[in-house]
Amino acid sequence: MTAAPSFWWRSDPGLAAWALWPASRLWGAAAGWRMARPARCRPPVPVICVGNFVVGGAGKTPTAIALARIARGRGLKPGFLTRGYGGGESGPVLVVESADAGGRFGDEAPLLAAAGATVLSHDRAAGAALLVEEHVDLIIMDDGLQNPALAKDFVFVAVDAGVGVGNGQVMPAGPLRAPLQLQLRYADVLVVIGEGVAGEPVVRWAARAGLPTLRARLKPLRVKEWRKGPILAYAGIGRPEKFFATLAGIGAPVKKSRAFPDHHRFTDGEVEELLDQASREKLRLVTTEKDLTRLRGMGNAATRLADKSEAFPIVLEFENPVAVGEMIGDARGRAAARQNL
Repeated sequence: MTAAPSFWWRSDPGLAAWALWPASRLWGAAAGWRMARPARCRPPVPVICVGNFVVGGAGKTPTAIALARIARGRGLKPGFLTRGYGGGESGPVLVVESADAGGRFGDEAPLLAAAGATVLSHDRAAGAALLVEEHVDLIIMDDGLQNPALAKDFVFVAVDAGVGVGNGQVMPAGPLRAPLQLQLRYADVLVVIGEGVAGEPVVRWAARAGLPTLRARLKPLRVKEWRKGPILAYAGIGRPEKFFATLAGIGAPVKKSRAFPDHHRFTDGEVEELLDQASREKLRLVTTEKDLTRLRGMGNAATRLADKSEAFPIVLEFENPVAVGEMIGDARGRAAARQNL
């Protein structure tokens, strides 16, 4: 995947964005038509969707894992449904741990599978059916806000406080997947992750639409271990600079950093450059859990880089987990109501 244009994330759209405005109008109209289509499938268990307004990472996967953790605390058995990105499987298939999990399932599905039963399926309805066969009583769909195939009982929308919705324009002029006001109609709650002023306009727009806001943060684990170094940090995620800033924020001695596009497939040349630089300068190779998963599934030279690298683990924590638990209860109530229709 290529890197997003820099003008997407500037508050002033600029000339490049305005030049693409006609194409954005067409994209937005098509996206709106698609989102308005009636759901084809209504599973017999509640469906919670964790989506985002923009392309790229906003923290959906750690949010989904945190929701599952809270659901289990309420005595539920949640399972994850993901379309998967970057893997060879189209599904529906139950995600299992294996040496080539990253290659088969992409870089996000194996992380979900470590937290609960996970089905990868391009066909969301078929994937939901397979999860029901696994006897889950709550489906947490990672991504899918813009996909109408599956009926949703509650929708959490993740927003990265550091970038918000960028320039506020629809693709290709900006990062929005569809017009923001349209997308707000399909959301139940905003989850603002981290700190930053860029997310605050989204909070105000959500409030005007009658949506509540939850606050959450990504918490690094085993902090003391990462203060040993020096470190060469690298990442191919939505916002690599956020990863580097998190390391620096806990006092990790990051001497060098390398940023790559989201879901990046590392070439042999890039792998050798990273390995050579780390060896030559005696640097500790540190990356994200998603990147390490992807590397292990690529084979060949990438496996060597994976073996030499350490994953920096994080968890998402809600400021008000009690409110989140109540929203999960609301999802169950809505599902029960539609089953009785």
